[in-house]
Amino acid sequence: MDRLSGKVAVVMGGGQTPGPTIGNGRATAVLFAREGAQVTVVDRDLDRAGDTVRLIGEEGGTADAIGGDVSTDEGCGAVVEEVVARHGRLDVLHNNVGIGVGDASATRITAEALHHIQQVNLDSVVFACKHALPVMRRQAGGSIVNISSIAAIAPFPGVGYKVTKAAINAYSQSIAVANARYGIRVNVIMPGLIETPMAIESNLESRDITREQLIEDRHRQVPMGHMGEGWDVAWAAVFLASDEARFVTGVALPVDGGQSARVA
Repeated sequence: MDRLSGKVAVVMGGGQTPGPTIGNGRATAVLFAREGAQVTVVDRDLDRAGDTVRLIGEEGGTADAIGGDVSTDEGCGAVVEEVVARHGRLDVLHNNVGIGVGDASATRITAEALHHIQQVNLDSVVFACKHALPVMRRQAGGSIVNISSIAAIAPFPGVGYKVTKAAINAYSQSIAVANARYGIRVNVIMPGLIETPMAIESNLESRDITREQLIEDRHRQVPMGHMGEGWDVAWAAVFLASDEARFVTGVALPVDGGQSARVA
């Protein structure tokens, strides 16, 4: 349980929507801590970040919390500056922030919705990396893991979500190549249908369907016969963040039970 021992890791979006299952960000923060990392959990809701920190502490891990809006240049800069001030370095940046609120089809999307989704989904990644990369360059190493979605490469009805997730893939590939000489690795995880509170609760709000019907419908769409869990995304993040993946960069890894394999 020491794959990230001695590393300082930041999980952006490490709180979660209330619900009976665990979200991708919280699961990742917990596993990072179990693997020996000093984890900083960042969320716009400090109480939710604090809940993750308490969970880590109950298991004997080490973590702290920062509340802030990481959809802005200034917000990301403040988080990175605070992490370095507290811990002296930054080894792992995990960008997990994302929404689909207000998304719509090509003929119905509004400028307001599109800009908001872009700010949360894409700007949070671009500006977090902007401020983390100089720190990692000075250290001559680091790992960045960005959360995208199989929506980036598969048909998806919402314009804003798909476009921003595809942009994360392209952006990550670009900075992976540009920063490889500094010993910095940049990779992407593309989750498929994962049974997280955000995925289930937000869908229930917008559809006239029971929780059981929604869950069964999502299970049927996955070749393996069931959705994944936040832990599945988190284990992929542990691998990509660890030295086991020291020769892996510029990769977009589907964690989707085979859904993206159906895309020709």
